[in-house]
Amino acid sequence: MQDLTKDQIEQFIRDGFVRIDHAFSSEIARAVRTILWREIDADPANPATWTQPVVRLGMYSQEPFVQAANTDVLHRAFDQLVGPGRWLPCRSMGTFPVRFPSEEDPGDGGWHVDASFPGDDPANYFAWRVNVRSKARALLLLFLFSDVGEHDAPTRIRVGSHRDVARLLKPAGEPGLSFLELAQKLAELSERSEQLATGAAGTVYLCHPFLVHAAQPHHGTEPRFLAQPPLLFKEEPAIEGSTGGYSPVEEAIRQALEE
Repeated sequence: MQDLTKDQIEQFIRDGFVRIDHAFSSEIARAVRTILWREIDADPANPATWTQPVVRLGMYSQEPFVQAANTDVLHRAFDQLVGPGRWLPCRSMGTFPVRFPSEEDPGDGGWHVDASFPGDDPANYFAWRVNVRSKARALLLLFLFSDVGEHDAPTRIRVGSHRDVARLLKPAGEPGLSFLELAQKLAELSERSEQLATGAAGTVYLCHPFLVHAAQPHHGTEPRFLAQPPLLFKEEPAIEGSTGGYSPVEEAIRQALEE
């Protein structure tokens, strides 16, 4: 079991993400794709049946999904970034925006930050909220269940944008901002370089919960299978007043607010 290096942890604090190759096996990835194809009204061997640019699937708890999220290398990385005993193991995997090669733009490529906790209407995700402590959400996870090259609709990442978002959230205090309120404010941010979340099946990107990211259309040849589950805090995160030190997730926020 290999730990994240000091450089990788520093990269996470600075850039907002770290990539782990071979985080789970290609056999697990294949088993997950087999299950998901049964949920899709299309034939994996016949591109003529791939008529939608994106098919959205929910959360799954079958064994291959749970195995993918709970490998030794990932658990160790969670300990290093969030803190030992401070996160909840993933017992299901999702959601899955399965993207197909298409000339049609699905229109869901806006820059955003995933919300963390429910607002007044828990059924309305756009009303879910994010606050400066990142209440509830410890990490954004991007699990690649198929090979993803630069033309295969890789998630776009704004490098270092988690630091900008921390400063946006500070004036909102404990209530924070809703998903939509925060998304509307992202246009105020200065430009950041972009990174594409590419990699072989089995790659996982461990992202700071404030990292700004976006989808894009698929211009490749094979469907892209990716899951984006949250890693949840087991206990309340803190960015001040801690007597036990701060995790890299918390330290990134603290540093951003001091800039």
